[in-house]
Amino acid sequence: MTKFGEDRMKFRYRQTERQTDRPTERPTYNGPDKRMTAAAAVVVVVVDVVAVLVVVVVVVVVGVVVVVIDVVAVVFFISVEVVVVVVVVVALTVSVAIVVAIEVAVVVVVAVVAVVAAAVAAVVVAAVVVAAVIVAVVVGGGVVDAVVIKVVVLQK
Repeated sequence: MTKFGEDRMKFRYRQTERQTDRPTERPTYNGPDKRMTAAAAVVVVVVDVVAVLVVVVVVVVVGVVVVVIDVVAVVFFISVEVVVVVVVVVALTVSVAIVVAIEVAVVVVVAVVAVVAAAVAAVVVAAVVVAAVIVAVVVGGGVVDAVVIKVVVLQK
């Protein structure tokens, strides 16, 4: 073996010795990255706020549609009853008092039914709002749990 070859073997042997003499170093864990945790929390809050706003907008639109339908129905019923009253008064002049009393009673019943329908619509809108808030809270809670689990698992 040449002089160069011997020197090379000695050098490799010394390098191996140095590497085995060192104690093994373990990386230290400083906990989860604070920036990632804060970013995840901001994303969760934004998702929750958007979900609640979408649900509230849908509920308001449904409520407005229900109220418009109720108003149109009331106007239609009242106009129909007015036409009926005029026809009956002209055709039956002898029994005007009886017919008018009957028609007024029908108009009152229709108005009461319309008011009850509007009240029922308001209760339905309130129930939808409550259900939407419950859904938003449940979905938001699930998203928060998923993000927290993901952040904690990924950081470890």
